[in-house]
Amino acid sequence: MKEYKTITRIAGPLVFVEKTEPIGYGELVKIALPDGSTKNGQVLDTSDDIVVVQVFEGTSGIDRNSRIKFLGETIKLSVSEDMLGRILSGAGKPLDGTEIIPEKKLDIIGAAINPQARGSPKDFIQTGISTIDGTNTLVRGQKLPIFSGSGLPHNEIALQIARQAKVIGQKEHFVVIFAAMGITNEEAQSFIKDFEETGALERSVVFLNLADDPAVERLITPRMALTAAEYFAYEKDMHVLVILTDMTNYCESLREIGAAREEIPGRRGYPGYMYTDLACIYERAGMIKGKKGSITQIPILTMVGDDITHPIPDLTGYITEGQIVLSRELHRKGIYPPVDVLPSLSRLMNLGIGKGRTRDDHKTASDQFYAFYAEGRDLRGLVAIVGEEALSARDKRLLKFAAEFEDKFVRQGKHEDRTIFGTLNIGWKLLGAIPKDELGRISPDLRDKYYGKEVKEEMVGAEIKTEKKEAKTEKKETKTEKAETKKTAKMETKSKKKK
Repeated sequence: MKEYKTITRIAGPLVFVEKTEPIGYGELVKIALPDGSTKNGQVLDTSDDIVVVQVFEGTSGIDRNSRIKFLGETIKLSVSEDMLGRILSGAGKPLDGTEIIPEKKLDIIGAAINPQARGSPKDFIQTGISTIDGTNTLVRGQKLPIFSGSGLPHNEIALQIARQAKVIGQKEHFVVIFAAMGITNEEAQSFIKDFEETGALERSVVFLNLADDPAVERLITPRMALTAAEYFAYEKDMHVLVILTDMTNYCESLREIGAAREEIPGRRGYPGYMYTDLACIYERAGMIKGKKGSITQIPILTMVGDDITHPIPDLTGYITEGQIVLSRELHRKGIYPPVDVLPSLSRLMNLGIGKGRTRDDHKTASDQFYAFYAEGRDLRGLVAIVGEEALSARDKRLLKFAAEFEDKFVRQGKHEDRTIFGTLNIGWKLLGAIPKDELGRISPDLRDKYYGKEVKEEMVGAEIKTEKKEAKTEKKETKTEKAETKKTAKMETKSKKKK
């Protein structure tokens, strides 16, 4: 293996090496410093004249006398089932000292999923949080980001989802892959403490990239996490929930390295290829036909200046299937989780709810909650101008509904795990304060079934089981019918041939 002493320039975390033999993109690099220590890097760009190497441990101490060796292989993650319950660095190295005995080593870039092979997400995931389950439902195989702001409790919500997420009717819990990028040491300790105290660590793999770790390492942390997720999902048939926090720190690192490469900047100084780069991460969520496992993704990002039109949330919204938006106003009121239902959205919600999956009233009840809450919120502005006395009786009811909705439906404890049936029952209790004939978005038969009544969860669970059994028997019947028609067709063709 040749060693090169042709470093021409060092810029930030990048080293520029001149006149090498043909080098592959993403190739691993060993750098021997004059003091005898070594550093690791990766090829970021390659051409006939110059190779750009990004150094993982920072470029301090590297000079023109440093020797560079290209190893001819890309970054790989050692994977095995022993990873469960372990805390790793952002580069995939165990922080507890004990090395993981690998079953195999996988390239962290991963293979793109063929769109033809993608399965359609349809299984409802119960997070135990009413604002997500009731009005912005998460579906297995979906990518649903949380748009937050600095100082808002997005990390607490992420930990609550990691503890509580499950698919109704399935005994096994999700394997949780938790990747934190650019967090403080204090935040890292609180994550570890929460995972250990709640017992969630037993079914989790945690990747921690701290704020003082190199920016280059931050770029490989989500790819490490998703490589581990693909191993558990597609090779071990497990359902995997990937939580990535904070994607804003990831994009800042992308901008930093783009500036060091002297690239032409795009919007607000971020590189023009940021959309492609984010898509390479988000599109690794999903289901594959013929595979039992799945990857569901919840990326978390803090919006700079609470601006939802900022490039990071803007591009994330294009790629992903909706967003959960956190509200500073609700947070100031002391409401947890401060999820703002109105700008939040789940584009795959309709695939995972309804009869046989959650409950027959889920869609229409959710629409009714949304409509009344939106009207109630609008009326608050009117009250500030004309006063509550000028409102009609209906307007007063809706104003009260909005306040009750925030206090009873949105607000819940950090360790409160609500079932979807409990969530819908709370919603129907709130609708009970409004005359039955004003529930225009709910059909008359569903109004008669649920208005003013509390349906027991056991009954609903039994209904879902019977519906699933009926669906299975229908499938079997259709299969037998098809087989019989094929048999008769074959018999007819044989008889015709004999004649």
